[in-house]
Amino acid sequence: MSSIARYIYETMPNYDIAGYVLFLMIFLLSVLVYKLGFAKKLRLGQNIVIYAFLFIGCLVLTFLAFFLPVVEGLIVAALILIIYKIRLRLEKTKSSTT
Repeated sequence: MSSIARYIYETMPNYDIAGYVLFLMIFLLSVLVYKLGFAKKLRLGQNIVIYAFLFIGCLVLTFLAFFLPVVEGLIVAALILIIYKIRLRLEKTKSSTT
């Protein structure tokens, strides 16, 4: 079991709750990575379809998270995209002021 999944399952009082927490963590991190790296302005119906498929995909990722470092990979991807967005914003403000 990967380290974060093991930690969740060791600290939660019930295995059912731990599974839901792991799924919720994977889903929220996936939404964050999608928003930071890939999201565009879409209509509400299109967003609903995208998030529905993201939800279904996260079910599969939750099963993979028992043996692979899925949560850790999503955390690293989110951190890289956050750093990229910060640097992009700093470069944009720097170029607009000069």
